[in-house]
Amino acid sequence: MWFNGLLDLSVMQLILVVLGMTHVTIVSVTLYLHRHSAHNSLDLHPVLKHFFRFWLWLTTAQNTKEWTAIHRKHHAKCETEEDPHSPVVLGIRKVLFQGAELYAESATPETLERYGQRTPEDWIERNVYSRYKMLGIAILAVINLLLFGVHGIWIWAVQMMWIPVWAAGVVNGIGHWFGYRNFECADNARNISPLGILIGGEELHNNHHTYPNSSKLSRRWFEVDIGWGYIRLFQLFGLAKPKGFKPIAHFVPGKQVVDVETVQAISNNRFAIMRQYRKRVMEPVLRQQKALMDDEIRPRYRKLKQLLSREVSLIKPKDQEHLETALEKNAALRKIYEMSHELQALWRKRGVKPQEKMQALADWCKEAEASGIRYLEEFAAHLRAYSLRRPSA
Repeated sequence: MWFNGLLDLSVMQLILVVLGMTHVTIVSVTLYLHRHSAHNSLDLHPVLKHFFRFWLWLTTAQNTKEWTAIHRKHHAKCETEEDPHSPVVLGIRKVLFQGAELYAESATPETLERYGQRTPEDWIERNVYSRYKMLGIAILAVINLLLFGVHGIWIWAVQMMWIPVWAAGVVNGIGHWFGYRNFECADNARNISPLGILIGGEELHNNHHTYPNSSKLSRRWFEVDIGWGYIRLFQLFGLAKPKGFKPIAHFVPGKQVVDVETVQAISNNRFAIMRQYRKRVMEPVLRQQKALMDDEIRPRYRKLKQLLSREVSLIKPKDQEHLETALEKNAALRKIYEMSHELQALWRKRGVKPQEKMQALADWCKEAEASGIRYLEEFAAHLRAYSLRRPSA
């Protein structure tokens, strides 16, 4: 009958249709807007690229230039007053429930001019997609009513809420508030896996902020990046070409000489290196020292374990005081903590010749080997074995 639309689908069929269409929308956001447009980590075939652009105009009224500019500004000003949607600054409630509004408020001419470079400015963008932003979702509403009848109303409503809820709210909100961290990047980004089937891999937010120019977001065996799966599929048909998805470093068993390539390799892979430092040095030393801690520190063992490897700029004043108290009372912990910061200082130096960095790394390894801390000595030997990955490898 007419109120069931031309397709006359059952409720279960309607639910599957909605899940399918919203999934295409999520794939369009993560592949086209995010990985291709904002970060240039993915090349897309012109046909596929335009399909994604059209689909987003139809289902979200999202403008490529606006989304790209706001996202680039988010990375450039992350967790500061200028960040368009930081829950650390604005509060989790505001970002979670008003994420879409924050995007609209942030799309100022200044932001578009500074961060919106290299986005589409062709005829159809100027005369259709940007000029008539709301026309697409109006057309979608009519199509839904024709195909699904009265059910088209709630189907359209779900489509309109999908990106504001999952992308603007969950990823930008919860993804900077709650979850686990593989890497200690300089902001509060976190992984909220597993939600990949719903948000296309964007739940691996800490991984992304650590390696923003990587087209692959997963880093550990249990993490599933649905978007990466689609990239590989499109790559088989010549529709996509990923860029920069592997750190340019590898481990050479038996290598014991620090050279320029060692410095370049660990700099390229610095976040993974510091994760290894946490696992190979900090955690075993902390377990070893736990029995020696006094009653004041021992109950806070778990918190101390987090603070030792935490990005300094993200440590709260109260936690910093607790950390300093613990380090004052334990020489071994103080040593591994200071050594971790000395190691990070190697790749933060600017305007220093490669040979000078090489010497600094060699000195660091010698100091580690002379520390009397077995785990630190072993890690120094581990670092010496790094080199650059060859193109043929």
